[in-house]
Amino acid sequence: MPSVAEGVKIGIQECQHQFRGRRWNCTTINDNLAIFGPVLDKATRESAFVHAIASAGVAFAVTRACAEGSATICGCDTRHKGPPGEGWKWGGCSEDVEFGSMVSREFADARENRPDARSAMNRHNNEAGRMSLNDNMFLKCKCHGLSGSCEVKTCWWSQPDFRVIGDYMKDKYDSASEMVVEKHKESRGWVETLRPKYNYFKPPTERDLVYYESSPNFCDPNPETGSFGTRDRICNLTSHGIDGCDLLCCGRGHNTRTEKRKEKCHCIFHWCCYVSCQECVRVYDVHTCK
Repeated sequence: MPSVAEGVKIGIQECQHQFRGRRWNCTTINDNLAIFGPVLDKATRESAFVHAIASAGVAFAVTRACAEGSATICGCDTRHKGPPGEGWKWGGCSEDVEFGSMVSREFADARENRPDARSAMNRHNNEAGRMSLNDNMFLKCKCHGLSGSCEVKTCWWSQPDFRVIGDYMKDKYDSASEMVVEKHKESRGWVETLRPKYNYFKPPTERDLVYYESSPNFCDPNPETGSFGTRDRICNLTSHGIDGCDLLCCGRGHNTRTEKRKEKCHCIFHWCCYVSCQECVRVYDVHTCK
């Protein structure tokens, strides 16, 4: 299905948006089958997020394609509608997130069938990403009647904008649970499972992200870890967060240059109906890490 590839692309784009101000900014490598390089080789928070957001992206894109009619093997969801509420009735096309999640499960989990800790981690995070869609579905409604009087209102279940999923999963990244690997013997042989490293924290639910290896600091280039470093990255001089020059530049300091940009200004609305603008040149300070 073309929507599977589109879903992976959506997931990567959202990853790059969410981490745009972080030391690791979800950089991809062209002309490489491992598009994130060695970063995903380790069982880190970053790996957890990438698996979750990519799985969610596939489920999202397949579900949307079904509702739009561009996929011939699926359609609208008619199974779990329930009784309508007061002042509205069911209508439109409820998006079939269960079908989208099933396709994502077959695609993303196909290789995660080994009895080791990494497969267990990937399966968990893949499912957490897919569950984020279910958790954020909402009732979308449309009014019908003369002059928008809303005499009749029809509603259907809809997925949110994928940015909502990205924000939700970014919160899960920040609160991800560190695990430890345990080995035990079953009838099929040795099996690795995960358990929380710290007993005094609330154990992770199926909706939380899990990891069991520490992340590199991503300050300096390192081909073994896949870190590109933060040299020449644009930083925010006024921020005290991770996107600020102090933290993003890892204490190395920053350079400042001026940059001229052409922008539209002094715009006037003319009746009826167009807008005319002048072109202004503004000077900005741009700060980059040393």
